[in-house]
Amino acid sequence: MEKVNLNTLELTEFTGKHNPKQHCRATFPLFGANGTQSTATVYFELNPGDTLGRHTDSAEEILVILEGSVEAEIDGKKGSLSEGEIVLVPKMVPHNLTNNGNGKARVLGVFGGANHIVATFDETWLPVDSNTVDTSKMAG
Repeated sequence: MEKVNLNTLELTEFTGKHNPKQHCRATFPLFGANGTQSTATVYFELNPGDTLGRHTDSAEEILVILEGSVEAEIDGKKGSLSEGEIVLVPKMVPHNLTNNGNGKARVLGVFGGANHIVATFDETWLPVDSNTVDTSKMAG
């Protein structure tokens, strides 16, 4: 059994190269390098006012809002999501989340049909100095 406690994960801090409000703390708790066969997960936290950054993912994603509230923009349509709500993001559809609340937002993304995910952002992330996240290049 592969078990992960979302409350004790070691997170990496990322900031947009040209936009300090593009900021999150994130990790991939379960994905191909951990032995998954057809799913993957991403966990991230956004501080008030911070944005994940517009991007596309190579697989369909379900976003679960674990804590806080966010404004979601999916394929140009905006809406608010709060704790306990989920939303579907189709494969390769541009999307973004911005923390529109007063406290930390905690989000779990579940990717279906793939354990190898490539996310391509409009903006470059630091400290990796890249606009792509590719789970095939990550150690488990």
